[in-house]
Amino acid sequence: MRVFRGLPNAASRAPCALTIGNFDGVHRGHQTLLAHLRAAADCLQLEAAVMTFEPHPREFFAQVTQGAVQPPARIASLRDKLQSLAGNGVDRVIVEHFNAHFAALSPDDFVEKILVQGLHVKWLMVGEDFCFGARRAGNVDYLMEAGRRHGFQVESLSTVMDGDMRISSSAVRTALAAGNFAATAHMLGHSYTISGHVIHGQKLGRDLGFPTLNLRVAHKNPALSGIFVVQVHGLARHPLPAVASLGVRPTVDDSGRVLLEVHVLDWAGDCYGKMVQVEFLEKLRDEEKYVDLPTLTAAIRRDADQARAYFARIGTTAVSATDRI
Repeated sequence: MRVFRGLPNAASRAPCALTIGNFDGVHRGHQTLLAHLRAAADCLQLEAAVMTFEPHPREFFAQVTQGAVQPPARIASLRDKLQSLAGNGVDRVIVEHFNAHFAALSPDDFVEKILVQGLHVKWLMVGEDFCFGARRAGNVDYLMEAGRRHGFQVESLSTVMDGDMRISSSAVRTALAAGNFAATAHMLGHSYTISGHVIHGQKLGRDLGFPTLNLRVAHKNPALSGIFVVQVHGLARHPLPAVASLGVRPTVDDSGRVLLEVHVLDWAGDCYGKMVQVEFLEKLRDEEKYVDLPTLTAAIRRDADQARAYFARIGTTAVSATDRI
């Protein structure tokens, strides 16, 4: 899969079947849309392309309105989003920088400059509530009329339902905030994970007797925070049992930087620079600020004991993501 930051250059603008959206989490609703995209691309002998945005448009408007618009919590990093899109058969992704210039495009300019000239779109699918252009003035009916004028086909996809529940990124965020990983996995079609390269930290965990591998969280507003039972993929042939903290570490850091710290139970090894995937299994508690390091250490010890009890209860040291879903 090829990834473009902004519109491809002229040499890379092959005709395509396209869908547009934020795709935060790439849940089962997104997967249904992507399956339609892949099928249409195969039928028409086109590349299957996705246009997505960074930052999320609501993050941009939250900045320019100084908080009048609330940014959404982020389910997935750009890396994890791209990995999910690749796994759903996408040939290329256009990561469009959402800024003031892009937000100000009229619906006509969006169609002509982005879809027609920039991407050579021949087939387009969007959700039934899709809006675009300055002040969200364009909608699906507008796109269909524009498609007739410019020679591309437009289809819309109804909301994907699971019984009475609408499968959406908002619903996934709600489940994650509640620590409901069963509901999250049901909507995603797989366990919730965060991936990244292991980075060097302050080595405080090692000093406290609980060494951690650290993953940087690029966005400041993740969809969950707290202390969790997890398992780590990528360090051994099988997933390793662990306990993790995702948050701002209020006892030892006042910078507000979000970090994922993972203590792998009964394991030691060189992991710096390795790409790992942390799979979330159960929430233990919310993040807390402690009065001193001994109190923090005691809390970490209790968390580790609870994680051990969890893995003892399920009868194995760790289980694979595919076995659990």
